[in-house]
Amino acid sequence: MNTNSGDLPEPGSAPTAQVVHFDIRHMSPEQLAGLGVSHIAYVKSIQVNGAQGFAIHAADGTPMAIAGDREVALAAIRQHEMQPLSVH
Repeated sequence: MNTNSGDLPEPGSAPTAQVVHFDIRHMSPEQLAGLGVSHIAYVKSIQVNGAQGFAIHAADGTPMAIAGDREVALAAIRQHEMQPLSVH
């Protein structure tokens, strides 16, 4: 008697990963903002009390830090195991 419904792998076979497909064009602004929030940070040139600085923001726009130098801002992001992106 075969009780295998076709949904389960054969005994002894390797498990397979389930792939979920979605269309990014149909994501809500909240979903898009949260995409990569813990892995991506961006650097934006700003003026602070008349001096140039570089703001570091999470992917969702949350301010995280300000650095006086762009390279320092990028290094700080990498130090926290995040991917830096520049905003022009």
